[in-house]
Order: sequence, then C-alpha cells, then structure tokens
Amino acid sequence: MSTHHLISAIASAGLLASTPLFAAEPLACQNALGLGLASEDLPPASADDGVIEFETGAVEGSLGSLPTANMTGGVVLRRGDRLVGADSARYDPVQRALYLDGNVRYEDPSSEISSDAAEFAYDSGRIEFAGADFSLGANNSRGGAERLLISQTGELQLDDVFYTTCPPGSNDWELQAGDIDLNPREGVGTARNIRLRFQGVPILWAPYISFPVGGARKSGILPPEIGSSGRSGNEMRVPWYWNIAPNYDATITPRLLTERGVQLQTEFRYLTRLHDGEVIAQYLPDDKVFDDSRELISVRHRTLFDNGWRGLLNLRDVSDNQYFEDLGGSLSASSTVNLDRHLSFDWHNDSLSYYLQIQDFQTLDDVITPEEEPYRRLPQMAFSGYWPESLPGLTASINAEIVNFDRDVGVTGWRANVAPRLELPIAGSGWFFNPAVAWDYTQYELDNTAPGSDDSPSRSLPIGSLDTGLVFERLTHGNTPRMQTLEPRLLYVYVPYRDQNALPVFDTIAPDLNLVQLFRTNRFLGVDRIGDTEQISMGVTSRILDIASGEELVSATIGQTRYLSDRQVTLPGGTAANNESSDYIAEIRFLLYKHLNFDFGHQWGTSLNGTTQSEARLQYRPANNKVFNIAYRYRRDSLEQGDISWSWPVSSQWNFVGRYNYSFRDDAVLEQFFGLEYESCCWGLRVVSRRHISTRDGTHDSSFGLQLVLKGMSSIGTAADKLLERGILGYSADLR
Repeated sequence: MSTHHLISAIASAGLLASTPLFAAEPLACQNALGLGLASEDLPPASADDGVIEFETGAVEGSLGSLPTANMTGGVVLRRGDRLVGADSARYDPVQRALYLDGNVRYEDPSSEISSDAAEFAYDSGRIEFAGADFSLGANNSRGGAERLLISQTGELQLDDVFYTTCPPGSNDWELQAGDIDLNPREGVGTARNIRLRFQGVPILWAPYISFPVGGARKSGILPPEIGSSGRSGNEMRVPWYWNIAPNYDATITPRLLTERGVQLQTEFRYLTRLHDGEVIAQYLPDDKVFDDSRELISVRHRTLFDNGWRGLLNLRDVSDNQYFEDLGGSLSASSTVNLDRHLSFDWHNDSLSYYLQIQDFQTLDDVITPEEEPYRRLPQMAFSGYWPESLPGLTASINAEIVNFDRDVGVTGWRANVAPRLELPIAGSGWFFNPAVAWDYTQYELDNTAPGSDDSPSRSLPIGSLDTGLVFERLTHGNTPRMQTLEPRLLYVYVPYRDQNALPVFDTIAPDLNLVQLFRTNRFLGVDRIGDTEQISMGVTSRILDIASGEELVSATIGQTRYLSDRQVTLPGGTAANNESSDYIAEIRFLLYKHLNFDFGHQWGTSLNGTTQSEARLQYRPANNKVFNIAYRYRRDSLEQGDISWSWPVSSQWNFVGRYNYSFRDDAVLEQFFGLEYESCCWGLRVVSRRHISTRDGTHDSSFGLQLVLKGMSSIGTAADKLLERGILGYSADLR
C-alpha cells in the first residue's frame, strides 16, 4: 500500500481531523526559564495548522475499523513551522496515539527537544517525551528532564529537571528541580525541591517556589542581597514581592544589620488612569548603636487631571538627622542637608502657565542655625504668559508670583512680584538682534520686623537689554571635509540703582559665574535683589563639525562681562563691587583622537586675582568594555580634588575596575574602591572593596561587595554593579 493511500485511510478514520497536535506550544519552556515570552506572544494557529504532513521511508499497515501503521526508514511529521522526526513510528488505534522511537527530535523557530521516545495522544492533545533534552534560542538556554509532557492547552510538566545557560559540556551552574509545572496561558509556574548549584556546590535550596511565566508578575521571594560595612556590620536583605493587582504591587524587605538589628523596608507602587506613585516606609525598631527606634517615610504621587492640570506630591521625613549617614549607604545620601517636601499643581499651554505650591523642608545638618534654615512657602502662586507677535513685530511676556514665606525665627511675610516684558526680535540668516524692555515691581507685607522698620517695603525699576549675535561658517581644506563656525554674541544690560537694604532676603542668592549666568540680566538668583548695572557681556563660540557625520569635533567658548559703572546692590553682609570686569569664563571640548575626549572649563580673574575655579576631564573609551577617566576639580578656598577611575580588561575573561578620589586640600582620600570582574559565557563575578567618607564630619566607612551573576537567572549578593555605575563615568553594568 502506498504512503499516500495509507495516510488517506488514517485521515478518513478521523486521525488528522484538525487535531491540535502541537497546540501545546513547547515555547512555554522558554517562558518557564525566564526568557520573556508572555502567553499573549504565543503565535496564532494558521489556517492549515490542522493538517499534518507525513514523510517516511517505508510503511506497513492494515485497514479496517481500527487501521494500524508502522513507519520505518525515517519519519518526519510537519505541521506549519513545527517539525518532529524519528527513526520509526507506530500508530495505535486503540490508544489513538502515535509512538515515535529512536532519535526523536522536535523543532520550532524558538526551541528544540530531543529524546529516545515520544508519544502523541491525539484525543487529549498530549505530547510526552521520555528522557528529553531541550534547548532554546536565547541565551544558550538548555536543559533536560526525565519526562516532559505538554498538554493541549499549553501546560507543561517536567520531572527531574535541570536547566543552565552554559554551553554543552560546561555546566558551571545549573538549576535542578524535582518537578516543574508551567501554565503560560495563566502566566504561573510552580517548582518543587529546587536546588541551585554553582561549580558543583549547592548555593540555594527551596522546597517549593511559585514564579511568573514570561511577562507576568507574581508574588514571591526575590533573590537575597548580602553585604557588609564597618558602621552596620554584616547585612542581608530578603525581598518579598507582592503582586496585589495588575496596577498595584509592593515589595517588603526584612534587612538584617548585625550591629544594629532588623529593619523592615516596604515599597508600595500604584498606577491608575489619573494617578501614579510610590510609598516607601522603613522602620528599625531598636537600633543597638543609636539606642533608639528609627524610621523613614517617603511619598511620591502624581495626578494628571482631565482638565489639563497636574498635581505632584513629594514628601520625605526621617526620624533623626543621622539617618542617612548610618543607613543611607552612599556619600550622596549621607550629605543630604534639607529634605524637600512639597505639594504642587501646574497647568500650561503654548501661551500661559499656572503654578501653585506648598513647600516645607526638614533640615538634617545640626550646624545650620534656625536663622539659616530655608523658608517654608505657604503657599507659592505663580503665573507666566508668552505672546509672540502680540503687536506687529513685538513679543510680550509676563512673570508674576505671590509667596508667603514662613519660618520659626526671623522676618516672615508675603512677597508679590510682577515683571512684564516687551521685546522686538529681529533675525536673519546668520544673525539676530533682540532689544527688550521690562518692568519689575515687588511688594512685601512683613511680620516680625525690627522696631521702626517698614513692614510694607516695595521696589520698582525698569530693565533694558539688547541681545545680538552672528553666526559665521566656513569649510576647511583637507582630505576630510570640515565645517568651522564662529559665533560671537553680545548682551547689553541696563538696570538703575534702587536702595534695597530694607528688603528681606527670603530665597535669593548670588550664584557662581558660568556661561548661563554671564548672559542673564540679573546677577542675583531670586527676586529679593535686582542688581543695578550697566554692562556688556561678550562671548564667542567656535565649533568644528564633521560634515559627513555631523559629529562635533571641537567646541570652544570664552566670555566676560565689562561693567560700565559700579554696582551698589548687595546681599546682607556684602560689599559694593567696583571692578571693571568679571572673571573670564572658558569651556573647551575636544575629540582629541577617535575615542579620546577632553573637556576643560576654567574661570579666572583679571590682574592678580588668578584662578577662581577650574575643572578638567580626560576620557579614553576605545570599546564598550574599556574606559579610563582622569579628572581634576578646583575651587578657590573650597576644594581641590583629583579623580581617577577605570574599567579595563586584563585578559579575555578578567576585568579590573577602580576609582581613587583624593582631596589635595584636606590631604585625604574621599573614596576609593578596587574590584575584579570575571566573565564566562554563562556566569560572572564581581568583587569590590570600598572605603569612603560616610558622614558629614568626615568619618570613613569600609565595605565589601560580592555579586554573582548567573546569566539567564538572577544576581546573588550586593548590587556591586550599581556602585560601579555611579563611581565610573562610562561604565556599563552589562557583563560583556
């Protein structure tokens, strides 16, 4: 009998009648092993998926009410893009099953399964492999199971399973389980008797776990974090993730600090159509070092109203001023001086914007006196408008604000400010000319003033300016076409003198000079002081561009302000300025050679003033996994620091990382860490030793980090990669 006739007879008996032979989707194995295929990603069945094509070398069979068939000489079954092959096959009409024997192999676009024997039960849609090995398309994922069963609905059952991402013959790490059940349609998997081995040594065991499949989220224990520090002793965190709802979740983390006690950390997140945010709470019931309970609360919330308004809430509070120094874990956290807490609402379109805020601060530095603490804003209301071409050729704008400044000591009260502005922007190809006039009016209503002082002072003054500039371009000669630009700019500002000594200072400072400040009309930042001046700010920028790629090869800017009169307005305690010019400001950026960049910023005074501040950085990055930085920072009478950091391979698998931050002014090391990274094809190891300043008074702390990265699984140990990302400019945490 021919194969064609036999298959036709089997089909007439109902064997091939749109039976979902491969509906079980062995791709679900990929879900189980965390490779990111969600149930909705499973490919839909095509129109001809119900047809199974047979190819075989030889067939022996019988017809009748129970047709049988034995196929030898190689058997191939194909349905769509899925294929099964074996040395031989046998059809059992009683069990309504097809049995494959010898070199059974299943293939689809994303996975392969091989075994000695397999059974396809047509009525139940079940596919069962005995002694199966599987491999997946991503991350070299592979494994084996004594029994692998796939149901018609896509559920998988695996008995005596192992899984790894290491190449064949190199099981540096492997996950073993007694049995695993996967349901990719519901996004849930369960496993029993889990053992994680590294280099043959068990490092993790669990009697039972439940985990998400694919993109689904599920409650459960996350990988623990282990570390140590000199101030808190050894540390271990065991996070537990709670999938409350599709748009709500929480992470609850007990944190053991051997020198202090057990801290409970919680994070709650939410997302709705109008609202999103997170709530973080930390509580240490009895710090054995601090000898008291300690807590932190942080709330971040955002609301997007249907009418275009936006609401933001940012609230942080800690139990004591040393909280971040002892429990924060970084220099940036321990150096926090004020915690900002505010509730704000804003709305804007192309012309108008409104802003409302209530703001408070928690001051954490004991050195700051009550008279130096920042003011509360209870409330702050601001409005701005911008109307181009409001009159022929004219652009009108306005900024207005009213604020109630409150504090426990000192002068308090209301401040109202309004500043309308008119400008006449004129521009052409390669030039612009922008004259402008503004009027600034400020009114105060004050409390707690000194006896005899005016409790309703005001200030009113005009501001005139002229901003103009040119842009020249030329092509340079050479083998590679380049474009060079020359961009001079000039700003003239006139502000008459008004006596402002009777005005309080709520939120105004004299900022550092930089290229942005150089071209502002007010030398103060804030409206409590408007600096009197008649000045010309001049600057010029030049760039060299690669025409083919558009890459900026060189950029250089230099600028200075020339004063045409003395300045009398000062902040309290300041002295009037009579210098004829400001410091020079210069910034240069070079692409010195392919992967070598140099950035330099410098501020220096005229005559004998010398350097005010300077910063330079050289970075060499010839590849993604090679970076070397050297930097220098100087600020007169404040700081002088050198910084070297690197991440550099010393062999094909070993990488040396480090940072050394030194203060020449204090003759002390601010931070240093050195580490080694090892990477193989399926796992990596990071070891980092760190010593850094952990408190505002300069106390040092030492820590040790160890992170084991199992590719295709999770990281175990401290988050050493986060430390390296913060400390080494250009470092990538991805093991390459």
